[in-house]
Amino acid sequence: MRTTEHLEAVVERVRRTPLGERIPADWAALTDLPFTAKEDLREHYPLGLLAVPREALRRIHASSGSRGKPTIAAYTQHDLDVWSEVMAECMTMAGVKPGMVVHNAYGYGLFTGGLGFHQGAERIGALTIPVSGGVTARQALLLRDLQGQVLCSTPSYALHIAEGLREAGIGPDDLALEIGMFGAEPWTDAMRTEVEAALGLMALNVYGLSEIIGPGVAAECAEARDGLHVMEDHFLVEIIDVDSRAPVRDGEDGELVITTLTKEAMPLLRYRTGDITSLTREPCACGRTSPRISAIRGRVDDMLIIRGVNLYPSQIEEALLHVEGVAPHYQLIVDRPKQLDELTILCEGRGANLASRVKEAIREQVGVTAKVLVRPMGEIPRSEGKAVRVIDRRNLKQPKGV
Repeated sequence: MRTTEHLEAVVERVRRTPLGERIPADWAALTDLPFTAKEDLREHYPLGLLAVPREALRRIHASSGSRGKPTIAAYTQHDLDVWSEVMAECMTMAGVKPGMVVHNAYGYGLFTGGLGFHQGAERIGALTIPVSGGVTARQALLLRDLQGQVLCSTPSYALHIAEGLREAGIGPDDLALEIGMFGAEPWTDAMRTEVEAALGLMALNVYGLSEIIGPGVAAECAEARDGLHVMEDHFLVEIIDVDSRAPVRDGEDGELVITTLTKEAMPLLRYRTGDITSLTREPCACGRTSPRISAIRGRVDDMLIIRGVNLYPSQIEEALLHVEGVAPHYQLIVDRPKQLDELTILCEGRGANLASRVKEAIREQVGVTAKVLVRPMGEIPRSEGKAVRVIDRRNLKQPKGV
Protein backbone atom coordinates (compact mmCIF):
# COMPACT_ATOMS: atom_id res chain seq x y z
CA MET A 1 0.00 0.00 0.00
CA ARG A 2 1.40 3.43 -0.94
CA THR A 3 1.90 6.16 1.67
CA THR A 4 -1.08 8.15 0.38
CA GLU A 5 -3.35 5.14 0.76
CA HIS A 6 -1.94 4.47 4.24
CA LEU A 7 -2.67 8.07 5.19
CA GLU A 8 -6.23 7.90 3.89
CA ALA A 9 -6.76 4.70 5.84
CA VAL A 10 -5.45 6.13 9.13
CA VAL A 11 -7.60 9.24 8.70
CA GLU A 12 -10.66 7.02 8.45
CA ARG A 13 -9.61 5.16 11.60
CA VAL A 14 -9.13 8.40 13.52
CA ARG A 15 -12.60 9.55 12.40
CA ARG A 16 -13.99 6.80 14.65
CA THR A 17 -12.51 8.53 17.71
CA PRO A 18 -13.39 11.83 19.44
CA LEU A 19 -10.51 13.44 17.55
CA GLY A 20 -12.20 12.67 14.24
CA GLU A 21 -14.39 15.76 14.40
CA ARG A 22 -11.29 17.93 13.98
CA ILE A 23 -10.48 16.48 10.57
CA PRO A 24 -11.56 18.75 7.68
CA ALA A 25 -13.93 17.06 5.26
CA ASP A 26 -11.99 18.44 2.31
CA TRP A 27 -8.44 17.66 3.46
CA ALA A 28 -6.05 17.02 0.58
CA ALA A 29 -2.59 16.85 2.13
CA LEU A 30 -0.91 15.89 5.39
CA THR A 31 -0.52 19.55 6.35
CA ASP A 32 -4.31 19.99 6.17
CA LEU A 33 -4.71 17.56 9.06
CA PRO A 34 -4.74 18.63 12.74
CA PHE A 35 -1.94 18.01 15.20
CA THR A 36 -2.38 15.65 18.13
CA ALA A 37 -0.64 16.22 21.48
CA LYS A 38 -0.09 14.38 24.73
CA GLU A 39 -2.84 16.53 26.27
CA ASP A 40 -5.33 14.83 23.93
CA LEU A 41 -4.37 11.42 25.31
CA ARG A 42 -4.67 12.67 28.87
CA GLU A 43 -8.01 14.30 28.21
CA HIS A 44 -9.40 11.00 26.94
CA TYR A 45 -7.60 8.82 29.52
CA PRO A 46 -7.58 5.87 29.70
CA LEU A 47 -9.07 4.42 26.49
CA GLY A 48 -11.22 7.18 25.05
CA LEU A 49 -9.27 7.28 21.78
CA LEU A 50 -9.76 3.65 20.81
CA ALA A 51 -10.56 3.13 17.13
CA VAL A 52 -11.43 -0.55 17.62
CA PRO A 53 -13.79 -2.41 19.96
CA ARG A 54 -12.25 -3.04 23.37
CA GLU A 55 -12.60 -6.77 22.74
CA ALA A 56 -10.02 -6.48 19.94
CA LEU A 57 -7.25 -5.39 22.34
CA ARG A 58 -4.48 -7.79 23.26
CA ARG A 59 -2.17 -5.66 25.42
CA ILE A 60 -1.87 -2.39 27.31
CA HIS A 61 1.29 -0.40 28.01
CA ALA A 62 1.64 3.01 29.63
CA SER A 63 4.09 5.84 30.15
CA SER A 64 5.57 6.45 33.59
CA GLY A 65 3.42 9.51 34.20
CA SER A 66 6.48 11.39 35.45
CA ARG A 67 5.24 14.57 33.76
CA GLY A 68 1.58 14.18 34.70
CA LYS A 69 -1.18 11.61 34.15
CA PRO A 70 0.24 8.53 32.38
CA THR A 71 -0.62 7.96 28.74
CA ILE A 72 -2.04 4.58 27.78
CA ALA A 73 -0.92 2.63 24.72
CA ALA A 74 -3.30 -0.08 23.49
CA TYR A 75 -2.48 -2.81 20.97
CA THR A 76 -4.41 -5.20 18.77
CA GLN A 77 -2.73 -8.40 17.61
CA HIS A 78 -1.93 -6.61 14.36
CA ASP A 79 -0.24 -3.80 16.31
CA LEU A 80 1.85 -6.30 18.27
CA ASP A 81 2.89 -7.99 15.03
CA VAL A 82 3.92 -4.64 13.55
CA TRP A 83 5.87 -3.83 16.70
CA SER A 84 7.74 -7.12 16.51
CA GLU A 85 8.45 -6.49 12.84
CA VAL A 86 9.91 -3.00 13.29
CA MET A 87 11.93 -4.05 16.34
CA ALA A 88 13.35 -7.00 14.42
CA GLU A 89 14.30 -4.64 11.59
CA CYS A 90 16.00 -2.23 14.00
CA MET A 91 17.94 -5.04 15.65
CA THR A 92 18.91 -6.54 12.30
CA MET A 93 20.30 -3.15 11.22
CA ALA A 94 22.40 -3.20 14.38
CA GLY A 95 23.88 -6.57 13.41
CA VAL A 96 21.83 -8.89 15.62
CA LYS A 97 21.61 -12.32 14.01
CA PRO A 98 19.75 -15.58 14.74
CA GLY A 99 21.34 -17.47 17.60
CA MET A 100 23.03 -14.45 19.18
CA VAL A 101 22.60 -13.98 22.94
CA VAL A 102 20.58 -10.86 23.77
CA HIS A 103 20.86 -9.58 27.35
CA ASN A 104 17.76 -7.42 27.75
CA ALA A 105 18.16 -5.03 30.71
CA TYR A 106 15.25 -2.75 29.83
CA GLY A 107 12.47 -2.80 32.38
CA TYR A 108 9.60 -5.20 31.78
CA GLY A 109 6.01 -4.28 32.62
CA LEU A 110 3.97 -1.26 31.53
CA PHE A 111 7.14 0.40 30.19
CA THR A 112 7.46 -0.57 26.52
CA GLY A 113 11.24 -1.08 26.52
CA GLY A 114 11.55 -4.59 27.91
CA LEU A 115 8.86 -6.36 25.90
CA GLY A 116 9.62 -4.33 22.77
CA PHE A 117 13.22 -5.53 22.57
CA HIS A 118 12.22 -9.01 23.76
CA GLN A 119 9.75 -9.66 20.96
CA GLY A 120 12.06 -8.17 18.33
CA ALA A 121 14.93 -10.42 19.41
CA GLU A 122 12.74 -13.50 19.42
CA ARG A 123 11.37 -12.57 15.98
CA ILE A 124 14.95 -12.65 14.67
CA GLY A 125 15.65 -15.97 16.35
CA ALA A 126 18.04 -14.73 19.01
CA LEU A 127 18.47 -16.31 22.44
CA THR A 128 16.78 -13.72 24.65
CA ILE A 129 17.56 -13.29 28.35
CA PRO A 130 14.82 -11.19 30.02
CA VAL A 131 16.96 -9.83 32.86
CA SER A 132 15.02 -6.55 33.17
CA GLY A 133 16.47 -3.72 35.24
CA GLY A 134 17.88 -3.81 38.76
CA VAL A 135 20.19 -6.06 40.80
CA THR A 136 23.21 -4.78 38.91
CA ALA A 137 25.59 -7.33 40.44
CA ARG A 138 23.46 -10.08 38.89
CA GLN A 139 23.56 -8.30 35.53
CA ALA A 140 27.35 -8.46 35.62
CA LEU A 141 27.47 -12.15 36.46
CA LEU A 142 24.91 -13.12 33.84
CA LEU A 143 26.67 -11.10 31.15
CA ARG A 144 29.85 -13.05 31.88
CA ASP A 145 28.38 -16.48 32.55
CA LEU A 146 25.85 -16.55 29.69
CA GLN A 147 28.18 -14.69 27.33
CA GLY A 148 25.70 -12.06 26.20
CA GLN A 149 26.60 -10.60 22.81
CA VAL A 150 23.96 -7.86 22.64
CA LEU A 151 23.15 -5.53 25.55
CA CYS A 152 19.82 -3.68 25.46
CA SER A 153 19.28 -0.95 28.06
CA THR A 154 19.21 2.78 28.62
CA PRO A 155 22.68 4.28 28.11
CA SER A 156 22.82 5.50 31.71
CA TYR A 157 22.04 2.01 33.01
CA ALA A 158 24.68 0.53 30.71
CA LEU A 159 27.24 2.68 32.53
CA HIS A 160 25.85 1.46 35.85
CA ILE A 161 26.26 -2.14 34.65
CA ALA A 162 29.84 -1.30 33.66
CA GLU A 163 30.48 -0.18 37.25
CA GLY A 164 29.03 -3.46 38.49
CA LEU A 165 31.37 -5.36 36.18
CA ARG A 166 34.41 -3.49 37.50
CA GLU A 167 33.35 -4.10 41.11
CA ALA A 168 33.05 -7.82 40.32
CA GLY A 169 36.51 -7.85 38.73
CA ILE A 170 35.06 -8.58 35.29
CA GLY A 171 36.75 -6.83 32.37
CA PRO A 172 35.69 -6.46 28.72
CA ASP A 173 37.96 -9.38 27.80
CA ASP A 174 35.85 -11.66 30.04
CA LEU A 175 32.72 -10.79 28.05
CA ALA A 176 31.37 -11.61 24.61
CA LEU A 177 29.66 -8.25 24.10
CA GLU A 178 29.59 -6.96 20.54
CA ILE A 179 26.54 -4.70 20.23
CA GLY A 180 24.75 -2.28 22.54
CA MET A 181 21.26 -1.00 21.68
CA PHE A 182 20.51 2.02 23.82
CA GLY A 183 17.57 4.40 23.95
CA ALA A 184 14.69 5.79 26.06
CA GLU A 185 16.69 8.92 26.98
CA PRO A 186 18.69 11.51 25.03
CA TRP A 187 22.43 10.75 24.92
CA THR A 188 25.41 12.19 23.12
CA ASP A 189 28.39 10.97 21.12
CA ALA A 190 30.50 11.70 24.20
CA MET A 191 28.33 9.28 26.17
CA ARG A 192 28.64 6.77 23.32
CA THR A 193 32.43 6.92 23.65
CA GLU A 194 32.22 6.32 27.41
CA VAL A 195 29.89 3.33 27.03
CA GLU A 196 31.95 1.73 24.26
CA ALA A 197 35.18 2.09 26.24
CA ALA A 198 33.61 0.68 29.42
CA LEU A 199 31.92 -2.33 27.81
CA GLY A 200 33.94 -3.09 24.68
CA LEU A 201 31.00 -3.00 22.28
CA MET A 202 29.57 -0.91 19.44
CA ALA A 203 26.85 1.40 20.80
CA LEU A 204 23.80 2.12 18.65
CA ASN A 205 20.89 4.48 19.18
CA VAL A 206 17.24 3.34 19.13
CA TYR A 207 14.23 5.67 19.24
CA GLY A 208 10.56 5.19 20.06
CA LEU A 209 7.78 6.27 22.35
CA SER A 210 4.87 4.43 23.87
CA GLU A 211 2.21 6.67 22.31
CA ILE A 212 3.37 5.66 18.82
CA ILE A 213 4.30 2.01 19.39
CA GLY A 214 7.28 1.81 21.77
CA PRO A 215 10.92 1.36 20.73
CA GLY A 216 11.26 0.60 17.04
CA VAL A 217 10.24 3.87 15.40
CA ALA A 218 13.81 4.50 14.24
CA ALA A 219 17.32 3.14 14.80
CA GLU A 220 20.91 3.53 13.68
CA CYS A 221 22.54 1.12 11.27
CA ALA A 222 25.83 -0.52 12.22
CA GLU A 223 27.50 0.47 8.96
CA ALA A 224 27.24 4.26 9.26
CA ARG A 225 25.72 5.31 12.60
CA ASP A 226 24.81 8.53 10.82
CA GLY A 227 21.26 9.19 11.98
CA LEU A 228 18.40 6.86 12.88
CA HIS A 229 16.54 5.18 10.02
CA VAL A 230 12.76 5.70 10.31
CA MET A 231 10.57 2.65 9.74
CA GLU A 232 8.79 4.53 6.97
CA ASP A 233 6.30 1.80 6.06
CA HIS A 234 4.65 2.40 9.43
CA PHE A 235 5.54 5.93 10.56
CA LEU A 236 5.33 9.19 8.63
CA VAL A 237 7.62 11.85 10.13
CA GLU A 238 7.78 15.64 9.93
CA ILE A 239 9.89 18.28 11.66
CA ILE A 240 8.15 21.52 12.61
CA ASP A 241 9.12 24.81 14.20
CA VAL A 242 8.15 24.59 17.87
CA ASP A 243 6.50 28.02 17.95
CA SER A 244 5.01 28.53 14.48
CA ARG A 245 4.30 24.82 13.81
CA ALA A 246 5.45 25.41 10.23
CA PRO A 247 7.62 22.76 8.54
CA VAL A 248 11.37 23.34 8.75
CA ARG A 249 13.88 22.47 6.05
CA ASP A 250 15.74 19.18 6.10
CA GLY A 251 18.77 19.42 8.35
CA GLU A 252 17.24 22.06 10.63
CA ASP A 253 16.32 21.28 14.23
CA GLY A 254 12.67 21.26 15.23
CA GLU A 255 10.01 19.17 16.93
CA LEU A 256 9.46 15.65 15.66
CA VAL A 257 5.89 14.93 14.55
CA ILE A 258 4.76 11.36 13.76
CA THR A 259 1.70 9.92 12.04
CA THR A 260 1.05 6.20 12.60
CA LEU A 261 0.29 4.70 9.19
CA THR A 262 -0.65 1.15 10.18
CA LYS A 263 -1.68 1.25 13.85
CA GLU A 264 -5.16 -0.10 14.57
CA ALA A 265 -6.00 0.36 18.25
CA MET A 266 -5.04 4.00 18.86
CA PRO A 267 -3.97 5.61 15.58
CA LEU A 268 -2.52 9.11 15.83
CA LEU A 269 -2.38 11.91 13.27
CA ARG A 270 0.56 14.32 13.37
CA TYR A 271 1.48 13.56 16.96
CA ARG A 272 3.75 16.21 18.50
CA THR A 273 6.36 14.14 20.30
CA GLY A 274 8.07 17.03 22.09
CA ASP A 275 11.45 15.64 20.95
CA ILE A 276 13.94 17.93 19.21
CA THR A 277 15.75 16.51 16.19
CA SER A 278 16.39 17.09 12.49
CA LEU A 279 15.59 15.09 9.36
CA THR A 280 17.58 14.06 6.31
CA ARG A 281 16.38 12.23 3.23
CA GLU A 282 19.84 11.76 1.70
CA PRO A 283 20.75 8.10 1.09
CA CYS A 284 22.80 6.55 3.87
CA ALA A 285 26.27 5.11 3.35
CA CYS A 286 24.76 1.73 4.25
CA GLY A 287 22.66 1.88 1.07
CA ARG A 288 19.28 2.33 2.75
CA THR A 289 17.13 5.15 1.40
CA SER A 290 14.73 5.62 4.33
CA PRO A 291 14.58 9.07 5.96
CA ARG A 292 16.79 9.51 9.02
CA ILE A 293 16.43 11.59 12.14
CA SER A 294 19.40 12.87 14.12
CA ALA A 295 19.96 11.76 17.70
CA ILE A 296 17.40 13.46 19.93
CA ARG A 297 18.86 16.76 21.20
CA GLY A 298 16.38 17.03 24.06
CA ARG A 299 12.73 17.73 24.70
CA VAL A 300 10.81 20.94 24.12
CA ASP A 301 9.90 21.11 27.81
CA ASP A 302 13.49 20.30 28.89
CA MET A 303 14.95 23.42 27.34
CA LEU A 304 16.68 25.60 29.91
CA ILE A 305 17.11 29.35 29.63
CA ILE A 306 20.20 30.29 31.62
CA ARG A 307 20.91 34.03 31.59
CA GLY A 308 19.30 34.37 28.21
CA VAL A 309 20.99 31.34 26.62
CA ASN A 310 18.74 28.52 25.40
CA LEU A 311 20.22 25.08 25.90
CA TYR A 312 19.36 21.42 26.35
CA PRO A 313 20.83 19.03 28.95
CA SER A 314 22.49 17.04 26.14
CA GLN A 315 24.65 20.09 25.32
CA ILE A 316 25.90 20.16 28.91
CA GLU A 317 26.61 16.42 28.74
CA GLU A 318 28.62 16.78 25.54
CA ALA A 319 30.81 19.51 27.06
CA LEU A 320 31.09 17.81 30.46
CA LEU A 321 32.29 14.46 29.15
CA HIS A 322 35.06 16.04 27.12
CA VAL A 323 36.77 17.21 30.34
CA GLU A 324 39.57 14.84 31.33
CA GLY A 325 38.88 13.07 34.61
CA VAL A 326 35.09 13.55 34.65
CA ALA A 327 33.02 10.40 35.21
CA PRO A 328 29.87 9.93 33.06
CA HIS A 329 27.47 10.51 35.97
CA TYR A 330 26.02 13.95 36.57
CA GLN A 331 22.93 15.94 37.49
CA LEU A 332 21.83 19.46 36.60
CA ILE A 333 20.01 21.50 39.22
CA VAL A 334 18.10 24.57 38.08
CA ASP A 335 17.10 27.28 40.57
CA ARG A 336 15.57 30.71 40.12
CA PRO A 337 16.46 32.69 43.26
CA LYS A 338 15.66 35.98 41.54
CA GLN A 339 14.51 36.58 37.97
CA LEU A 340 17.06 34.47 36.06
CA ASP A 341 17.61 30.73 36.07
CA GLU A 342 20.80 29.52 37.73
CA LEU A 343 22.46 26.23 36.88
CA THR A 344 24.40 23.99 39.25
CA ILE A 345 26.21 20.95 37.87
CA LEU A 346 26.87 17.98 40.13
CA CYS A 347 29.52 15.67 38.73
CA GLU A 348 32.03 13.03 39.77
CA GLY A 349 35.63 12.57 38.79
CA ARG A 350 39.26 12.84 39.71
CA GLY A 351 42.03 15.28 38.95
CA ALA A 352 43.36 18.65 39.94
CA ASN A 353 41.11 21.69 39.61
CA LEU A 354 38.32 19.54 38.20
CA ALA A 355 35.49 21.92 39.18
CA SER A 356 37.19 24.92 37.58
CA ARG A 357 38.04 22.96 34.44
CA VAL A 358 34.42 21.80 34.09
CA LYS A 359 33.16 25.34 34.66
CA GLU A 360 35.47 26.70 31.98
CA ALA A 361 34.52 23.96 29.49
CA ILE A 362 30.82 24.66 29.98
CA ARG A 363 31.38 28.39 29.56
CA GLU A 364 33.46 27.98 26.40
CA GLN A 365 31.37 25.30 24.67
CA VAL A 366 27.83 26.15 25.79
CA GLY A 367 28.10 29.83 26.62
CA VAL A 368 26.74 29.83 30.18
CA THR A 369 28.31 30.20 33.59
CA ALA A 370 27.41 27.42 35.99
CA LYS A 371 28.24 26.49 39.55
CA VAL A 372 30.10 23.16 39.59
CA LEU A 373 30.20 20.80 42.58
CA VAL A 374 32.40 17.71 42.39
CA ARG A 375 30.94 14.87 44.47
CA PRO A 376 32.75 11.74 45.72
CA MET A 377 32.72 8.85 43.28
CA GLY A 378 29.47 6.90 43.55
CA GLU A 379 27.47 9.62 45.28
CA ILE A 380 25.37 10.76 42.33
CA PRO A 381 22.36 8.39 42.01
CA ARG A 382 22.65 5.69 39.34
CA SER A 383 19.67 4.84 37.19
CA GLU A 384 18.15 1.43 36.49
CA GLY A 385 15.87 2.97 33.87
CA LYS A 386 15.67 6.50 32.52
CA ALA A 387 18.24 8.70 34.19
CA VAL A 388 17.05 11.74 36.14
CA ARG A 389 19.46 14.31 34.75
CA VAL A 390 17.62 17.54 35.60
CA ILE A 391 16.25 18.57 38.99
CA ASP A 392 14.11 21.65 38.50
CA ARG A 393 13.66 23.62 41.71
CA ARG A 394 12.27 26.78 40.17
CA ASN A 395 8.71 26.19 41.35
CA LEU A 396 9.47 24.69 44.77
CA LYS A 397 8.50 26.57 47.93
CA GLN A 398 10.94 24.91 50.30
CA PRO A 399 14.61 25.95 50.77
CA LYS A 400 16.75 25.19 47.74
CA GLY A 401 20.03 24.05 49.25
CA VAL A 402 22.06 21.62 47.17
